[in-house]
Amino acid sequence: MADLRIEGYVIVSADGMLADVHRAMPDVLKFEGDKKFFEAALDRADLIIHGRHSHEGQPNSDRRRRIILTRKIPALARDPSEPNATLWNPLGASFEDACAFAGVTSGTVAIIGGPDVFGMFMNRYDTFWLSVAPHVRLPGGEPCFPGVPERTPQEVLAAHGLKAGQSQMLDPAHDVSVTPWRRG
Repeated sequence: MADLRIEGYVIVSADGMLADVHRAMPDVLKFEGDKKFFEAALDRADLIIHGRHSHEGQPNSDRRRRIILTRKIPALARDPSEPNATLWNPLGASFEDACAFAGVTSGTVAIIGGPDVFGMFMNRYDTFWLSVAPHVRLPGGEPCFPGVPERTPQEVLAAHGLKAGQSQMLDPAHDVSVTPWRRG
């Protein structure tokens, strides 16, 4: 779908983790500046895509159109618990079919995780917004992408043809910044 712009969003620890050993985002990885950046980006997005363990949990979350990846259905279905959500099994339907089923054929698609979902789109991102909390470490945590921690998140993005742009400071007190990684 040439009319869809695909963007990824994640905040990671210095060791490339997006969650702790319990697969939960710990408070030490939550920063007000990053939260505001993320929420504003999702408010602009036409469609949010995430796995069943990821959710942004913000005031506007239930109003956002979303696709939730799951293996519990054959292909595509409406989510009975969320009126704006589509359930998608990538083994049974294409990404394009899932977007059309969700009623979105143009605009910005925000991919917000988890690791396998991020990995599915590595060769399709127009921009990946990588926020880093350089003073936080989550030993044994959940890596942000397939291939981390063997490689850094930045090395994974570069290996998929994305190039780092100008970083923006989100939380000067904690040195948390976001870098856009763009295709070509």
